[in-house]
Amino acid sequence: MTSLLTRPSASETGPEDASPHAYDIGLLVLRLALGLTIAAHGAQKLFGWFGGGGIEGTGQFFAQSGYPSGKAMAVIAGLSETLGGLGLVLGLLTPLAGAAVLGTMINALAVKWGGGFFAPAGVEYELLLAAGAAGLALTGPGRIAVDRHLPGLRAHRLRYGVAAVVLALVIAGLVLLIRK
Repeated sequence: MTSLLTRPSASETGPEDASPHAYDIGLLVLRLALGLTIAAHGAQKLFGWFGGGGIEGTGQFFAQSGYPSGKAMAVIAGLSETLGGLGLVLGLLTPLAGAAVLGTMINALAVKWGGGFFAPAGVEYELLLAAGAAGLALTGPGRIAVDRHLPGLRAHRLRYGVAAVVLALVIAGLVLLIRK
């Protein structure tokens, strides 16, 4: 019998069940899609790539959205998204990478809240990115990841993911408290 927190053993799975290697491939696909998407979003903020506003334009947006020091907030959000996204892609410090993305998406949700659920004014995109980041922080990167080769992170622990999600919630909450 398996719990919700463990993978089924080979003796508990039938031929129709996915092998443990399938989980790793699935987590890799999720990490690549979410990580590259959010890293590109961060590059828009930092460098103006992909039609983004760069630090200047993004800083003006942050200031108009009620954040103090718009340019500094643009750099922080851009670095969180770029580095968090690349961390997810590589499976490097995955709980912290997921927390970086989750924290910025919580703030994005707060800014866009009130525009409904569906795009273009709604929060569906930001909510999906936040949920994916939290899910990866909690589950870990799978075996196809740099974390697998780092001492102490070889075996992902749920407590690492929970601590990272709590960290994201606290920091995002503090940032929202300074927003006007």
